Amino acid sequence: MTENVWAYRAGVDYLAAELTGYKVEATDGGIGKVDKHSDEVTDAYLVVDTGVWILGKEVLLPAGTVISIDHEERTVYVDRTKDQVKAAPEFHRDEHLGDDDYRRALGTHYGSGVSGMPFGVPPA
Repeated sequence: MTENVWAYRAGVDYLAAELTGYKVEATDGGIGKVDKHSDEVTDAYLVVDTGVWILGKEVLLPAGTVISIDHEERTVYVDRTKDQVKAAPEFHRDEHLGDDDYRRALGTHYGSGVSGMPFGVPPA
């Protein structure tokens, strides 16, 4: 896992294409499609529309959870299970996209190791 959960890992080719519409695969199966993404250096994330999997809700995945992207298959692979994604703090786009407290909670949930740090700020 990257030290900063809000940054893509080295070697992940996230700039090659618009990721919106890509399928998202957890370690144990599909979780939805990318509805929005950010590729900012220290504020990178995916908003995933889960469809019927979690009753049509969206989830926010920090870019550090992405282990690879297959542009030919239009698929993003993350290193979390479906249960780990489902257990994340509930995401509401209008409330949480700019909410530092939510991002800290989400970073802690996904094991960033930087709990208490403002989102996007790597430890010194």
